[in-house]
Amino acid sequence: MSRPNILFYFSDQQRFDTCGCYGQQLNITPVLDELAKQGVRFDLAFSPQPVCGPCRAIFQTGLYATDTGCFRNNKALPSGVKTVADYMEESGYETAYIGKWHLASDGGLEEKPSQDYQRKAIPPELRGGYTGFWRASDVLEFTSDGYGGYVFDEHMQRCDFSGYRADCIADYALEFLDSYNSEKPFFMTVSQIEPHHQNDARHYQGPKGSKEKFADFQLPRDLEALGGGDAREEYPDYLGACERVDANLGRLIAKLKEKGLYENTVIIFTSDHGSHFRTRNCDDHLNGYDDYKRSAHDAALRVPLVIRGGAFSTGSVVEHLVSTESLPKTILSLAGIDVGKGMIGEDLATVLDGTVEGRANEIYAQISESRVGRAIRTDRYKYAVYAPGLNGGSVASSDVYVDDYLYDLRSDPHELHNVVWDPAYTHAKLELRSRLKAWILDAERKEVVIGDGCKET
Repeated sequence: MSRPNILFYFSDQQRFDTCGCYGQQLNITPVLDELAKQGVRFDLAFSPQPVCGPCRAIFQTGLYATDTGCFRNNKALPSGVKTVADYMEESGYETAYIGKWHLASDGGLEEKPSQDYQRKAIPPELRGGYTGFWRASDVLEFTSDGYGGYVFDEHMQRCDFSGYRADCIADYALEFLDSYNSEKPFFMTVSQIEPHHQNDARHYQGPKGSKEKFADFQLPRDLEALGGGDAREEYPDYLGACERVDANLGRLIAKLKEKGLYENTVIIFTSDHGSHFRTRNCDDHLNGYDDYKRSAHDAALRVPLVIRGGAFSTGSVVEHLVSTESLPKTILSLAGIDVGKGMIGEDLATVLDGTVEGRANEIYAQISESRVGRAIRTDRYKYAVYAPGLNGGSVASSDVYVDDYLYDLRSDPHELHNVVWDPAYTHAKLELRSRLKAWILDAERKEVVIGDGCKET
């Protein structure tokens, strides 16, 4: 394979278990399921930061949100940070960005930004190094809803669209592919907002007919056990939105094949985070706010991740725990660019054979907005801490944390029984605490204190 084209296609707020290749029984993701058969499915993939803006900042920079300052929404990507697009363009790639950006406006959380591009065109200097094709809105849910709205092009001209939003975003990606002349390899990012809930409607907006088409849904076990939150009402539309994200991935694949580009294109599919459907963050440790994410539980952290093309054409499943923080480094490696320790994570191609010597099989996550939190997830345990008295929408980090929860995933895969105070787990907790402190030291360059806190009553 010559230097490949790279299509990075990701959804917003999509649980891993919406996908057939992860066990979904309804026919939601046939395109992704087929892609997984051809490529590589990462069985245990996790978001490093389950909030839209912070996760996108990681995708664009390969740096933790605490390094860029984008630890919550309404934080602009700072100037001077070298991005994936910068590297790709320097290396001779043609770039394109379509969909939700969420990294231009800057100001307080849940209030009008002081630097406001939520409904305005994003100027070139705030596009993270993408100088080519551009069809984007900073906060797409503010300039559109499920059935219409607008984005802006590279000339800052408004582009109105009508029809189901996921289809229209894909139309822009098809526009790029139709105009592509193959003089340079391309790197195209398509950031679908579906299945994210529509903020002003406070509902998930699937295509018309979703409630009838997916009336026979089964709630995931964690949601069922926790009372469902608002999922009993919202899940059919949520699944309908996921189906359209998948169908539009199929449209892009068909276009790649039509133009003879498919075999030299690496396709990456993931989501920024999942959704707990208002079943989590109902505890006394909430210090900030939440609706559907902002939690270290697998409902919010675990995401689908499938890569097809190049070294990722083995038709295999990777059972190592991986973090999507590794995608920037992986994308650049696919393009022949070695950033070494200049980015977090790992080149995911290095974990394909299953024998990575000395690799810790665990992931690290930073939690914001609902609390100032940190978490470590291994193949057996989930351990999370929070900073007492600190608001997760105001403060990025802390020097002091205390226990939040500990789950034994072997006996409690749906994270229903917090054993952080159980004496039988003291040894495990202290070992996990030590590992988490090491992660924080490496990621944030600070030594922290983690204590027991006050026992829940």
